[in-house]
Amino acid sequence: MHYNYVIVGAGAAGLLLLKAMAKDGFFDNASILVIDKNRKTENDRTWCFWEKGKSELDSFTHKQWNTIQFKTDSFTKAESIGPYRYKMIRGIDFYEQLIPALKAKKNIHFLQDRVTHIEVKTKQLFIENGTEPICADYIFDSRFNYTELLEQSKYPVLQQHFIGWHIKINSPIFNADTATFMDFSVPQKGNTRFMYVLPFSQTEALVEYTLFSAAPLETKEYEKAISDYLLQLGILEFEIIAKEKGNIPMTCHPFYTKNQSHYLKIGIAGGWAKPSTGYTFYNSTKQVQKVLALIKNNQPLTQLKPKKKFWFYDVLLLDILNQSNYLGSIIFGSMFQKRNSKLILKFLDEETNLWEDLQLIWACPKKPFLNALFKRVFHRQRT
Repeated sequence: MHYNYVIVGAGAAGLLLLKAMAKDGFFDNASILVIDKNRKTENDRTWCFWEKGKSELDSFTHKQWNTIQFKTDSFTKAESIGPYRYKMIRGIDFYEQLIPALKAKKNIHFLQDRVTHIEVKTKQLFIENGTEPICADYIFDSRFNYTELLEQSKYPVLQQHFIGWHIKINSPIFNADTATFMDFSVPQKGNTRFMYVLPFSQTEALVEYTLFSAAPLETKEYEKAISDYLLQLGILEFEIIAKEKGNIPMTCHPFYTKNQSHYLKIGIAGGWAKPSTGYTFYNSTKQVQKVLALIKNNQPLTQLKPKKKFWFYDVLLLDILNQSNYLGSIIFGSMFQKRNSKLILKFLDEETNLWEDLQLIWACPKKPFLNALFKRVFHRQRT
């Protein structure tokens, strides 16, 4: 069987790419296949991001906030982020609204199966329940291998790992208009640890314990930290409506080196997650537009690469946290205490100019970054 385009994985990156193709008349006569091993009938994840004002993503958005809060042991800062809005999309809402509309298009096909092997040179995919390979003109591959990433040593690899509880309480304690972006007031224990709170109402919220560190914890450690945090908020009784768990790689490893002219790694597997924060969803929307432009102009997909200056900023931060993981709260705390939250979000979106970059760099503790700069530039030149 032959298709013009095959997308491996119906996660955020795969569906965003398919959605963009379905909307663009250039692909109306193209045959497109999406392969995923799951049925996409469960709320298996949530995606959060910020963007300016309204967008077509609002139809999938479960909740949005105009104010974010940042907290450490020494200060608390709640600030309006307009014209940005912090938004949350639940996986189930995304799947249920988007997939049926895509399936209705005659040139788009879905296959529930597992891809076992891809021959990049011949552009052939092999699936678990198929006897013949599937051929394609273009292949977009979201399969990610953590083991392969951890085996390399040139670039540090941290893990952003978390467990979250969607809880409901009886008393109106949460501020429904404010999302807690990072609360570093929890014990750090030598790591970068924070609470992340997304309130849906005064009595309902997603409370998530997140770490940037080398390895995950036992489940009971996350859950004890959440319970302790709720107790500090004065929440003695609560109902757990749902739980979520995740792990996102934080690395500047050049995933793009696996790309070829008609083969592209996408999503986390393609390095679409922001190395210093793990945010992936909104960056994927940007990457998708670049991908479509390359295809429509008959340009090789190897041209899709990260922006060099932001890549370098990220690698310095990860070098620091890899050597001194406890510095996370100090670095992020300095930025949020000294600079406007909107500027920080713009920087994390990789949309700042050099002057704005320098403002944020000057807000950070100097010694760790100078040491990391020296080691990254001079030590690497000698080795």
